[in-house]
Amino acid sequence: MSASEIAVLGVGMHPWGKWGRPFTEYGVVAARAALDDAGIDWREVDLVVGGETVRNGYAGYVAGATFAQALGWNGARVATSYAACATGAQALDTARARILAGLSEVALVVGADTTPKGFLAPNAGERWDDPDWLRFRLLGVTNPAYFALYARRRMELHGATPEDFALVKVKNARHGLANPNARYREEVSVEEVLGSAVVSDPLHLLDICATSDGAAAVVVASTAYARKVGVADPVRVDAVSTVTPTFPNAVLDMPNIATDSTQDGRPERTFKESIADAAYEEAGIGPEDVDLAEVYDLSTALELDWMEDLGLCRPGEAESLLRAGETTIGGRVPVNPSGGLACFGEAVPAQALAQVCEVTWQLRGRATGRQVEGARVGITANQGLFGHGSSVLLSI
Repeated sequence: MSASEIAVLGVGMHPWGKWGRPFTEYGVVAARAALDDAGIDWREVDLVVGGETVRNGYAGYVAGATFAQALGWNGARVATSYAACATGAQALDTARARILAGLSEVALVVGADTTPKGFLAPNAGERWDDPDWLRFRLLGVTNPAYFALYARRRMELHGATPEDFALVKVKNARHGLANPNARYREEVSVEEVLGSAVVSDPLHLLDICATSDGAAAVVVASTAYARKVGVADPVRVDAVSTVTPTFPNAVLDMPNIATDSTQDGRPERTFKESIADAAYEEAGIGPEDVDLAEVYDLSTALELDWMEDLGLCRPGEAESLLRAGETTIGGRVPVNPSGGLACFGEAVPAQALAQVCEVTWQLRGRATGRQVEGARVGITANQGLFGHGSSVLLSI
């Protein structure tokens, strides 16, 4: 069985916001929506893979079993995945692997989170071998500080401006207006972005995504099973990339506070470039085949980087595509037609799955009000702490 024989039978989400409820409640809503979308009874699911959340006590660390219990024990196998912001894709890959191995027939993948107020920080405690903890303890380098470093790098290398970053927010805010699951659904102007408070120069408050509560779920099975239940032409999972960096990694990446020496030469591709490259290689296609992309826009500047890392344009060309309207709906390759994290915020175990949900809706032609016409191939991209990268490539 090849990877292209994995079908997405159903997708579902819980709207994102700041609800203050247990993460399990959100996950159950998303799971039931995905099962309804698939037309699958919960009793037919033989594998549940949960995205772990580290901010919700013991239940978050055994998320697969937690969701299975909340839905009603049905005897399914369970697994739990954690890869920071790449968690959802890793969980999906676990389900895909068991289906490809013939060990599972129908899998439910769920990610959900309840986040604290403000930016994400490491758990409490003394952990001197944890680079995420060290960057806060030694340097006070919060996530927005990293986003600003990336933005400054882009300004120096490619001449990006704060106005360019603001244009990304304007575009994504417009896309998110038609997304019923988005937390922020309001248009903004370049002037409003530039007039919002500076968080970490050159980035303003409206350049940076919030933290959110939310959930997403995906039901996957073999294409043979899809045909058996009457789905003749399903959205297919053509590739899931979960690569790690290659030494030496000379480009700053969270949470590292130093880079490796380049004395022995640089890898052929940067870490972020290798994430998508592995997906393209597995699927047997190239970036020229992509109709839309859902990328990890923790900040507006990062979206521009991802456009180049995914091969959607050459290095230094992202700003010109943005200004020409080529990355908006109706353009050559829309980026974040869902509105992205700019409109959702971060719900860490859920966001990679939320991207899969959006691409699935787009490929089915069901993204009402934000549809990318004629979409046949979509790609996602995420980057988690400690060298976790993920990209999911889907087609119909």
